[in-house]
Amino acid sequence: TESFVKLGDSFSIEFDDLYGDEADYYYTITMYNKDWTPVNIAKNEYLQGVDNQRIMNYTNSYNTLQQFSHYKQEFPNKFNSIKKSGNYLITILNDDYEAVFSKKIIIYEEQINAGINIRRARDNNSLNTKQNVEVVLNYGEKVLQNPERNISISILQNNNWQTEINNIKAQYMLGSELIFRYNEETQFWAGNEYYFIDNKNIRASNNSIARVTGGQLYNGFLYTNYPRRRNPYTYFPDLNGKYYIQNIGSNNPSTEADYSWVYFTLDCSDCPLDQNIYVNGMFNNYALIDEYKLEYNTESGLFEKPILLKQGITSYQYTVTDKNLNLLPDQAIDGNFYVTENSYTTIVYYRGNNDRYDRVMG
Repeated sequence: TESFVKLGDSFSIEFDDLYGDEADYYYTITMYNKDWTPVNIAKNEYLQGVDNQRIMNYTNSYNTLQQFSHYKQEFPNKFNSIKKSGNYLITILNDDYEAVFSKKIIIYEEQINAGINIRRARDNNSLNTKQNVEVVLNYGEKVLQNPERNISISILQNNNWQTEINNIKAQYMLGSELIFRYNEETQFWAGNEYYFIDNKNIRASNNSIARVTGGQLYNGFLYTNYPRRRNPYTYFPDLNGKYYIQNIGSNNPSTEADYSWVYFTLDCSDCPLDQNIYVNGMFNNYALIDEYKLEYNTESGLFEKPILLKQGITSYQYTVTDKNLNLLPDQAIDGNFYVTENSYTTIVYYRGNNDRYDRVMG
């Protein structure tokens, strides 16, 4: 699902269980403040009905080597609907009521228009490596209490919550416009264009997959990647971290797209071995866990990792952290180029003087 949903609109969350045994799953809906701390209001104030419901809509895979059960939960539904805009976390629980995964959803109202400009950073240190996000909010003739103090914004780059910039207040006001035109506070590392995998036809090699072998599941071996930080920037259209499930020969990719092992290889002779390198994108929610961490092969001198992926089009990047999982964007394997095309989202929060939660006004 998309992370941003207009208040009152419908959306769904879908996932696969690779055991394929039609297990029981449940979901909870929890509201949070703009900084993802728990809200100080009761659940019945933001939720009509009750959550903690079992997911009833599931289908088994068809004509795939990897057996799985595909689950889909629609919102709103006959049991519950969300009444207020704000930050929400939808958590999927198993039979033992343990959290399996969670998804951040922003429910927004169309109350305030936000205009975004992306500019080159102004200071010399980051002139070539960062992008500066400038925002103008126009609240028109709405009567808002002290908007300079009560309105703040968060900015996301390519739907990555790990690099979110939040709680930015307006720099100044011009009539009914709030201006956010900072030098450093709203800067992002520009990164480079994402790599992509196209395995809609799971048996074929192409310009992203060097070769395919059979077995219990198909194995797709990607071309070896080399660090692009030493090369000039090259433009090619990418998906900015997104992915699309697709099987070129099926009508229903949710249950007819198969899984395959995809083998990632990175040739980086000057990458320090005391750092972690992860493969990530929206396909794994930018997770920094061992399942997506490259391992150094002392025999080949390459960083390698097989990852089980559902077929389609998947964009990915390499993310570097230190041993404590602190991001190291200045040491990006593919460099930072201010001309890189990225996707930015601004979330507009408003909390009136007597409000007990943060509304998302746009």
